[in-house]
Amino acid sequence: METTPWWRDAVVYEIYVRSFADASGDGTGDLAGIRDRLPYLAELGVDAIWLTPFYPSPMADGGYDVADYRDVDSLFGSLADFDDLVADAHAHGLRLMVDIVPNHSSSAHPWFQKALAAPRGSQERERYMFRDGGPEGGGSGHGEPNNWLSTFGGPAWTQVPDGQWYLHLFAPEQPDFNWRNPEVREEFLDVLRFWLDRGVDGFRIDVAMGLIKAEGLPDTDPGFTSRSPIWSRPEVHDIYRDWRRVLDSYPGTRVAIGEVWTDSAEDLALYVRPDELHQSFNFAWLEAPWSATAFRKVIDDTLKAVASPTWVLSNHDVVRHVTRYGQGSLNPQAGPARARAALLSMLALPGSAYLYQGEELGLPEVTDLPPEARQDPIFARSNGEVPGRDGCRVPLPWSGTEPPYGFGSGGSWLPQPANWADLTAERQAADPSSTLWFYRRALQTRRELRGTLPEAITWLESPEETLFFRRGRLLCVINCGEGAVALPPHDQVLITSGPLDGTALPADTAAWLLTG
Repeated sequence: METTPWWRDAVVYEIYVRSFADASGDGTGDLAGIRDRLPYLAELGVDAIWLTPFYPSPMADGGYDVADYRDVDSLFGSLADFDDLVADAHAHGLRLMVDIVPNHSSSAHPWFQKALAAPRGSQERERYMFRDGGPEGGGSGHGEPNNWLSTFGGPAWTQVPDGQWYLHLFAPEQPDFNWRNPEVREEFLDVLRFWLDRGVDGFRIDVAMGLIKAEGLPDTDPGFTSRSPIWSRPEVHDIYRDWRRVLDSYPGTRVAIGEVWTDSAEDLALYVRPDELHQSFNFAWLEAPWSATAFRKVIDDTLKAVASPTWVLSNHDVVRHVTRYGQGSLNPQAGPARARAALLSMLALPGSAYLYQGEELGLPEVTDLPPEARQDPIFARSNGEVPGRDGCRVPLPWSGTEPPYGFGSGGSWLPQPANWADLTAERQAADPSSTLWFYRRALQTRRELRGTLPEAITWLESPEETLFFRRGRLLCVINCGEGAVALPPHDQVLITSGPLDGTALPADTAAWLLTG
């Protein structure tokens, strides 16, 4: 009998479907490609996989503009392919989670097309956020209902031919739903059931804090704040209580994790109360700089406020952490070394860890993509001033010495660097000193310790710019400083992120030590 829910200490691997593996040869990753690579994921040692959207979509925002929530885009396969993937994942001992996008649909969604054809005040328009314009034009002087801005740049409003405006917190091709409309709520409860009936183990909820907007849609100051009329409105929690009842009605343990950006760990904790979401992403860990002081603050704040914490270093929306950690250092190996050390520290903490595809290969951000290859709407809407997120979405290198590196037989939808031959999974699998081998060893060691460690940590005294903490018999030490430091007393070295200097821990290195 399962005593601890699987998700509490799971390692979940995010698959950006377009960029993982291409079985069809069209240059785009697909469900069959993922299915072919399940043995790789099982050997890596993860507990679950999370798929980014694979639903029918015009791909205005990489599939986060959904035109049909109950099907598979032909780019990625079919519902039969999805069912086969679920069955095979479970056969490999892997849980499978899917992305759900409830804040907005695609402008190609049948509901929105009907809304455009319907008159003001109609039932069809009430499913979305249609409003009349304001006399002063919000922030641009063009007549928008308020001054809200799109996360992707520019106004958050687009005008339709009859003069009304519709809200889109992201691209114009992503109109926001009206979550105060009971019809929208019932629709998504049914969408949840559709995928739960197909055997999924849970959902990652896109823009989970944005579904409800303040009554009257008042003007706002920029940024995420607890007083924002856009984000984290109190009424959003009733939605997730409804969702939790649906999840709990299915056999086994089905979970929901929210993409929630908040000002504090206390705000984050509101989403993971016992009758709401199971987990929420802890982006404060991802945003922390390479600093022992910053890391300790995030750990303390998180463990104090959140009962079931999560830890994540990269995802499909941010610069890969190998590159982030290397910025500002004159040592070209600083980024990879710090990335390994951060992973080891993260895996030692109570809670679950989320990995982003390719980090186990040590992939850096691709910063030199040609403008004509970029597809992120942020790049287009900023007139090229903001590079966008394509650099972390470049397809994975699997084998060979030149692009497409075994990704598929038909090239890749984003160009891969010519210098990735040493980073392929094939090359690294043959090298015990590689990042891939390190990830496998770290995940295996963590799995061996599972169930034997307490849910709390104790800080130990340590030199400046280092962190030493104990979790039961496990000691985790990380050195964010510039010089080597002595290891604390221990009985055994379990694993290190890099070579030790005798009995000292070098800079940019972490280690797991066993005591007692």
